[in-house]
Amino acid sequence: MLDVLLDALLDSLKMLPFLYAAYFLIEYLEHKASEKMTRSLQNLGPWGPLGGAVLGIVPQCGFSVAAANFYAGRLISLGTLLAVFLATSDEAIPILLAHPDQMHYIWPMLVIKLLSGIVTGLLVDFVMRNYMKPRHETPFEELCADCDCEHHSVPVAALRHTIEIFIFILVVNLILGLAIRFIGEENISRLLLNGSILQPFLTALIGLVPNCAASVILTELFASGSLSFGACMAGLCASAGLGLVVLFRTNRRIRENLAILGVLYGASVVTGLIVQIIMTL
Repeated sequence: MLDVLLDALLDSLKMLPFLYAAYFLIEYLEHKASEKMTRSLQNLGPWGPLGGAVLGIVPQCGFSVAAANFYAGRLISLGTLLAVFLATSDEAIPILLAHPDQMHYIWPMLVIKLLSGIVTGLLVDFVMRNYMKPRHETPFEELCADCDCEHHSVPVAALRHTIEIFIFILVVNLILGLAIRFIGEENISRLLLNGSILQPFLTALIGLVPNCAASVILTELFASGSLSFGACMAGLCASAGLGLVVLFRTNRRIRENLAILGVLYGASVVTGLIVQIIMTL
């Protein structure tokens, strides 16, 4: 037990400098460009999903939350919302940066999330325009204030996020270490459907958990070799963070929210399956 705890602590401590550097850059973007990026979505017209996906891959903690509020006020289209959710960059980037041997996966990951968001968003908006009856609703423009990062300086906000994610990583490493020790790596691989075409179905469900812990777990499992890249992508595409929580809180149409959740899950699974098939060719 002591050996597992010590190994988990040392592995996590090695990541601290990389995590802080990554979050410092993320917080700088959050402070300098967040408002301009969210407001620009209103002026994109039919190209909203394209802009939403491009802006979504920029690492910042509150963009999916802002997009959920915009959609609840009908300031952006459903396709744009889904494009943001699918493309949203999260803790996967700083965690991969903290694993130098896995850093080469960052650009493919961002490109895949971008393409998934654009294709899904444009397709959904096409269906909504041509096959669904439009609804006339009064928009509201109040943005969520759940994320108070703007009230702190960049170094302090970056340090806070670094500590939070470090704790998550430490817990995940400890759990994985204990699981490998007492359950066995082969049994864990079978539980996660490792090597199965069905793995993206499982990881996309994990990704829907509206907490940064989901993306931390998925990325760490991928880095340890327990998940394929396609399965990891399915989970990360589904991982929209607190955006889903805010959507269910601000958009009063529950059945519509459930449909959005279903489309997000389906698009994430399809993305993961496509990547998985391509990787095996």
